[in-house]
Amino acid sequence: MTTATVVGSGPNGLAAAVTLARAGVDVTVLEAADTVGGGTRTSELTVPGVLHDHCSAFHPMGLAAPFFHDVDLIDHGVTWRWAPLDLAHPLDDGTAGVLERSIEATCARMGADGAAWRRVFGPLAEHVDAILGEVMQPMLHVPRHPVALARFGARAALPATALARLFSTPQARALFTGAAAHLIHPLTRPTTAAVGLTLIAAGHRVGWPVAEGGSTAISAALVRILEAHGGRVETGVTVRSLAQLPPTDLTLLDLAPDVAARVAGEALPPRVRRAWERFRRAPAAWKLDLAVEGGMPWTNPDARRAGTVHVGGTMAEVVAAEQDAYDGRMPERPFVLVGQQYLADPTRSNGNVHPVWAYAHVPYGYTADATDAVLAQLERFAPGTRERIVGTAVTTPADWERYNANFVGGDVITGANSMLQLLARPRPALDPYVTGIDGVWLCSAATPPGGGVHGMCGYNAATRALASLRG
Repeated sequence: MTTATVVGSGPNGLAAAVTLARAGVDVTVLEAADTVGGGTRTSELTVPGVLHDHCSAFHPMGLAAPFFHDVDLIDHGVTWRWAPLDLAHPLDDGTAGVLERSIEATCARMGADGAAWRRVFGPLAEHVDAILGEVMQPMLHVPRHPVALARFGARAALPATALARLFSTPQARALFTGAAAHLIHPLTRPTTAAVGLTLIAAGHRVGWPVAEGGSTAISAALVRILEAHGGRVETGVTVRSLAQLPPTDLTLLDLAPDVAARVAGEALPPRVRRAWERFRRAPAAWKLDLAVEGGMPWTNPDARRAGTVHVGGTMAEVVAAEQDAYDGRMPERPFVLVGQQYLADPTRSNGNVHPVWAYAHVPYGYTADATDAVLAQLERFAPGTRERIVGTAVTTPADWERYNANFVGGDVITGANSMLQLLARPRPALDPYVTGIDGVWLCSAATPPGGGVHGMCGYNAATRALASLRG
């Protein structure tokens, strides 16, 4: 029987393991932490009974990604929940850009930009399954949906700021720019429109749901699927060298390139090592988990009903903050992503005390304290927030690295989304999952299609590993 070892139990490691196990391979997953999940873990971080997602929070790709379509997480215990509104981006005048699952309802809110929003996102939302099937593969492949891919690619190649100027109102511009800022990269650069287009199109197709009970439910479902096909997970096992692994036919590494290089040691070909050493890291995340009595006192009423709130002000302010973080300067007014998952999933709250998940984009390896800057941004749009906080947990860039060895310097997306690394990550190669070591493959978020809870890096690597067995 063919055997495999997967190092790392993040969404990509588990996706790789599930893909192999479903093909009849005997799979063992080794995880350094005491619990599985990587970025999909959930805990009581602030006060008892209040559940906070450690890293990933909202999951449009949990419903839209091809891998999750195939394994059907719902059949294995994941219950998806939606907040009344998917996304709000408040501005200082009390208004907000608002994303609803219904494109018609969203356009109706847009006023003068309703028709432009429909022109941009209507065709993408209609064909999002085909588009994701193309863009969630390595760049070099024969497209099955060339027309849909071309339509998407023409706009995805633009800087986010250029595409945002298709809209005339500050609300629509801020709404798009905030979604694009999930890329954690300067938004004036080419190709930075891609993530904003993808997240909004997926939002109009499936919404921005959360998993009931926390993102850990996704990991638990994948483990159940793996075990149903004879696979197993061993926690508390830190892999420092390929030499400590048992002999297997296939080894898949859910590791960042720099971490994988240390594990591979002298077995890694010099050309691959040099390329992986040039792999550039993204700016860091500074996370602030809050237990808030009565919820956030947003000035804008739609923000009080939105599962996700982007806090950053106007398009110009978001662009400036992302540029500062990339350039190594702490933004005076950082871009802050806020999650109010309890609006969709009340099981995460303890009575009237609710979890608020917030993180700011800060410079890579940032060592000062960003707490006041994050709280100031929250107070700016939700005055009185500080008085409602009854519990706080801070995750610094150094904490991220201790939490997960892949998150070096606080980079939670495993690599900068520069144009080169979007097109050829983690190195220019016909097969980006190949390590140059026979039987060893890279399957982390450093490989295509990149960061996010979609499982496609693991799935893609595993399908190529299986193909290698067939010769």
